[in-house]
Amino acid sequence: MNESEGHITSPALRVSDAERDRAEARLQHHYAVGRLTLPELEERVVAAYEARTRDQLRALLRDLPGELERPASPPPVIDSRLLIVLLCVSPPAALIYWLIAQRSVRRSAPRP
Repeated sequence: MNESEGHITSPALRVSDAERDRAEARLQHHYAVGRLTLPELEERVVAAYEARTRDQLRALLRDLPGELERPASPPPVIDSRLLIVLLCVSPPAALIYWLIAQRSVRRSAPRP
């Protein structure tokens, strides 16, 4: 691809107003959750609107968690009611259910 097609993703590529607005929104979010102080927010927002390249915008967000970070999902839970019913109706099925559930719980546990 060549540059005239507009498909380059170089850090030196110039940014649009929309990209500056998105950077400001991310900074506002980080301020709202307590990662930035008000003076830091103000300084970074001014710098975001003065930024000319993607690299300059990234520098303002480099020390903050990214958008893709999500809280860890809760570990799988064994449905004790289902286990009791299976124990009464079919003990082998209950054993299989319990073994599968235990395996899922162990896989989702964080490793040290």
